Parts: sequence; structure tokens; C-alpha cells
Amino acid sequence: MTSTTSAHRARDEGDPPWIGASPVAAALAAQRPWREAAALLRSPVWRGRGVPDGGGLPVLLVPGFLAGDPSLAVMERWLRARGYRTCTSQIRVNVDCTRKAVERLERRLVEFTDRTGRPAAVVGQSRGGLFAKIVAMRRPDRVSGIVTLGSPNVDHMAINPLVAAQVRLVAALGSVGVSGVFVDDCLQGRCAGELAAELDRPFPAHVPYVSVHSRSDWVVDWRACLDPAADNVEIDSSHIGMSVHPEVYRLLGERLPALAAVR
Repeated sequence: MTSTTSAHRARDEGDPPWIGASPVAAALAAQRPWREAAALLRSPVWRGRGVPDGGGLPVLLVPGFLAGDPSLAVMERWLRARGYRTCTSQIRVNVDCTRKAVERLERRLVEFTDRTGRPAAVVGQSRGGLFAKIVAMRRPDRVSGIVTLGSPNVDHMAINPLVAAQVRLVAALGSVGVSGVFVDDCLQGRCAGELAAELDRPFPAHVPYVSVHSRSDWVVDWRACLDPAADNVEIDSSHIGMSVHPEVYRLLGERLPALAAVR
């Protein structure tokens, strides 16, 4: 009998794209974010056509795993041009313990909203979306809404095996004493258990939550982004390319002004 867990089995509808994929398909997928960025710069949405003014809404941006604030620089530039007040996370490389990173991000959020005098929207990519969700659960008084991009908020280890190997490597480095890096305990110990328990708590119903997913995401299993607490929106995008995808910018242009109007 053929095993249904084999990496070489035929893909079922709904499987992540790396299942049964050829090396050529993987190579083409790796090039896709560049094409998506080029499409954004050609798109009318990049120039703000049909996009309402942000009305000074504060927006905190949180990067994904192995990335830092510069990975969201294009989005930050666009938001500022559309009338939003932006704030970066001060994450240089997103590899620290989730608990420690979220505590710092929470302080950053409080400082930012103290300066602006109003709650902020939080936009997080991949692991950054997981942080956005936790911060919103901890400080719903400071968050006007969140948008997560390719974030496995339902199962944070439902990821491409190659990426999972990178996660384990980072944990191994942390476990032998490299500072600023999560450790094995963050993946399968007490720290991981505390994170799971926190994510099991109900998400505040009055905080708008949009989760963007893509069936052609080569990093995260798109099904792990389908959060029952969220408005789940599907686009056709690569994982990394979500931060520069025209459809994401159209979505932000539609959803963020509503948050500015409410608060």
C-alpha cells in the first residue's frame, strides 16, 4: 500500500504546493516575489488610485521569520504616502523567543499609541502575524484591528519541511548559547505550551482581524492560516511576495480606512 505521507505522492486538491513538486517548480516559485514586486510598481494601487486617505491611522508593521523591518519598507513607504502614521517593530532578525519578542512588541505598541493618542492597526507578515494576534489579545484597548499575511496562526509549525529544518537549526543555535535566538523549549517545551495556551484563548470579538492566505504559498500550509476568529481572505501570491503584492495593497486600501473611521 502506498503511504499517503510520502513527499513524492500525487498532490490532493488543497495540499500545499511543495507536496510532490519538482525542483523546477521550486526554482520558479523562488523567483516569484520579484515578479510580484514589479507588478505592484506597475499597478494603479501603488500610485494610490482609488485608495482612500488613511486619516492618520497608526499602523505598526511586524516582519516574518528570519526577516527584519527592512522587509516591510515598501509597504511602509506606501502607507505613509496614503496618509497613515507608521511604526516599525524594531526587529532586526525575527528569530527571538516568541514570549520575549511579543513583550517587546507590546511595549512598542504602547509607546506608539501613547504618541498618537489612538489605537493602532497591526500588520504582520508570517511569524509577525502571529505576534500581531497575540498583542491584540493582550492589549485590545490599544489595537484597532490586525491584518496577518501568510501567518500560520492556527498551527505555527504547519510549514514547508525545508523551512522547518531552518527553524530547528535556529533553535539548536539558541540552545547552545547564541543570544537573541529562540531555543528548543520554544518549539516543544514549556515555552511552546504557554504559547499554545495563549493562542487558545478567545480572540477579542470587537477587534477586526483579517487573515490573508494563498494556496500557492511555498512556505506556510495555507490551511494553517484559516483562523475561525478571522475574516479569511484568499489571494494568489507567494509567501514572501505578500508584502509587495498588488492584491494585498488593494486589501489594505479597503480595510484600513474603515478602522480609521471607527476609532
